[in-house]
Amino acid sequence: MSIQIKLFANLADAIGKRSGTIEYSNGMTVISLWEEFTGRSTIPDGVLCAVNFDYAEHDQALNDGDEIAFFPPVTGG
Repeated sequence: MSIQIKLFANLADAIGKRSGTIEYSNGMTVISLWEEFTGRSTIPDGVLCAVNFDYAEHDQALNDGDEIAFFPPVTGG
């Protein structure tokens, strides 16, 4: 199976993709998925991620069928 990926707002613009899929492989983490999907070795500072709608750390292990979302830093007032 595969993992679904979604990127939001200016983060999607910077990467040039809003969504996609990656084939799951054993030992995959949020950061390794990011590297494979974007071709970039690090997740930018402040970027949040969610695994199956729950916020997650970048070193979290992934499972087949997960959905991962990346959000840019948000400010407001």
